[in-house]
Amino acid sequence: MYANIIIDISHEKVDRTFQYRIPDRLIEVCDIGMPVKVPFGRGDNVRTGYIVELTEEPNWDPDKIKEIIDVEKGLISAEDISIRLAAWMKRQYGSTMIAALKTVLPASKKQARQIHKFISLRLPEREARDLYYECVRKKQKARERLLKELIDNPDDRIPYEFITGKLNVSSQAIKALSDKGIIAIESEEYYRKPIAADGARYGKKTLSDEQQHIVDTVKKDYDEGKRDTYLIHGITGSGKTEVYIALIDDVIKRGKQAIVLIPEIALTYQTLMRFYRHFGDRVSVMNSTLSPGEKFDQMERARNGDIDIIIGPRSALFTPFPNTGIIIIDEEHEATYKSETMPKYHAREVAIELSHLLPDGAAVVLGSATPSLEAYYKAKTGQIKLFELNKRLTGGTLPTVEIADLREELRAGNRSIFSRRLFELMEDRFQKDEQVMLFINRRGLAGFISCRGCGHVFKCPHCDVSLSEHRGGRLVCHYCGYEKARPKICPECGSKYVSSFRAGTQQIEDEVKKYFPDVKVLRMDADTTRTKGSYEKILGAFANKEANVLVGTQMIVKGHDFPDVTLVGILAADMSLYASDYRASERTFQLLTQAAGRAGRGEKRGNVVIQSYQPDHYSILAAADQDYKGFYEEEIAYRDLLRYPPVSHMMSVQIQCKNEAEGIAFATKLRAVMEQKKIPNVVYIGPASAAIGKINDIYRMAIYVKADDMDILVKLKDMVEKYIRMLEDRGYLKNITTQFDFDPVNGF
Repeated sequence: MYANIIIDISHEKVDRTFQYRIPDRLIEVCDIGMPVKVPFGRGDNVRTGYIVELTEEPNWDPDKIKEIIDVEKGLISAEDISIRLAAWMKRQYGSTMIAALKTVLPASKKQARQIHKFISLRLPEREARDLYYECVRKKQKARERLLKELIDNPDDRIPYEFITGKLNVSSQAIKALSDKGIIAIESEEYYRKPIAADGARYGKKTLSDEQQHIVDTVKKDYDEGKRDTYLIHGITGSGKTEVYIALIDDVIKRGKQAIVLIPEIALTYQTLMRFYRHFGDRVSVMNSTLSPGEKFDQMERARNGDIDIIIGPRSALFTPFPNTGIIIIDEEHEATYKSETMPKYHAREVAIELSHLLPDGAAVVLGSATPSLEAYYKAKTGQIKLFELNKRLTGGTLPTVEIADLREELRAGNRSIFSRRLFELMEDRFQKDEQVMLFINRRGLAGFISCRGCGHVFKCPHCDVSLSEHRGGRLVCHYCGYEKARPKICPECGSKYVSSFRAGTQQIEDEVKKYFPDVKVLRMDADTTRTKGSYEKILGAFANKEANVLVGTQMIVKGHDFPDVTLVGILAADMSLYASDYRASERTFQLLTQAAGRAGRGEKRGNVVIQSYQPDHYSILAAADQDYKGFYEEEIAYRDLLRYPPVSHMMSVQIQCKNEAEGIAFATKLRAVMEQKKIPNVVYIGPASAAIGKINDIYRMAIYVKADDMDILVKLKDMVEKYIRMLEDRGYLKNITTQFDFDPVNGF
């Protein structure tokens, strides 16, 4: 028997299978996905590889085929479906097979199991009491405390940590008593569980007619053997989560499991509690704050059938359930579902491919109040089924939305961050002891520091971005971490009028405290949520009304449900409109609609104030009216005109090089290689400098290719990869890296 093996080296040169003979002693244990140790290269260095195929046919002279050394004990094997999915991702997105495999194996390293120890009494109670009095007489305090606890609780097993911690008994004293046969020490293995919650379950909620229609349709399709993709377009507060729970309930009754994807860790806790209260400890979570041990245990629990539902960001998609029946992607429009590292996959596309690879298939349910244009376009063109939820079920109605024109505020002499209308409403809410959320798409104290004399902007010397001001007079680069002290004089013209464009979460917090000194303010951004559990702590404190105001970046506007929030202030609505990205209008509309949806979710009516310098922009007007369809019609017309996704497809060929001239010359050659094919209706743009032309002293440039058919772009990608491999084999391209991104979601 022979095994075709992918070697664990992320380099294009070895991105193919190598064949090894399976020794007789390993034939029974070797299987597809198994990690093995093999001799590799001229020096026969021992490397790890993954078996991707088993065969009886040698590819060349059997005498020259090397033998597998052993099975790799410390790693988890990759399932057959994972390998097929990795192969599809490699082909679709352009990466090495090993990078794709590492993506679909979220916890590839085995972790030691956790062990609980318990102590119990082995002696009859009378003998134990005699021994206790002897310890009192001999002043053996530690033994005395331990024996008293055991005599008082003769039928209990007492946790080891309680005895060493609360009773302050040393492990040596415990061992001495154990060696004498006075006490018994028992050990039990257990899984780490990242959820600390009570097991109280909520009963079923009665679904509305709209909700029930969705559940009935999906169930009917399931009964008929159809495994479709569905989009639920539901306004904020329309009860999408209740639909998800009803669908999962049905799938679990069929003996299958569910994967629920959510966009960010900040959402995990609230979402998790809603599922946990319904399904109890059959639910678990996967996210980046878990320790390697916790991640490994969740994968094992899924593999062994100890849980039915996993909730987490995009990596949770690769949970090794034995029989996944439904994949739910909540807030499917979020940019975080797109990976920024190779392979640059989109969770929505991978979920649909995974549903096709599963033996029985799986239903895929996408949900959003502001669907991505891609999903809605597919729904409008009949590729996926569309459902709509138009009634708000969380109590209350949609909030009253007003737009404050910041140009008018300036003319009226208002230099404050808050428009007059927002200030007036904040005063009103604080008097009524109601809560306020203030949202800005910016972190730090300021956007940038510039000279008012000559317009010079202070930039990072290593990256092509402006520095942001933080407390303590520091200027910080948010890309490479470069820091410098805030200058007092402009280095270009010597002017002392150096000031910041002040619009950041810290600044807003300071302004609220200045105008309302008695009001308690919480801030939630990337700086305040670095530690484990900080999300839950801040959200928990706000939910318990320990603060009147929550100031934050976009992480506060998604999915949270605070019934006492009756006012949302959006302080720089058009900031995201200035991004050099064809999705800027879509992002702005989504953020504003989501932010507005946080107000008035309880009994009390909500207000939203959108502050903008472009109050008549169609994305801002549509968000104020919560008019998704109006926005979609306007935006899709622009996309159609300019051949942008989803109407057409786009590939970004991204080149990074230490030498700018060398990088441009190579990028120009790549475009010429693609153009030689003379494929009709393909548009080439560039090479051009990336949105951020330099990061960490590495120059970045991109070629954009547009085509109506995705397969054409994949073929062009294959051709470019082949050309690059040829150059590398000849010893070129030592300082150049090339990556591919299809239908890019985030700017490069």
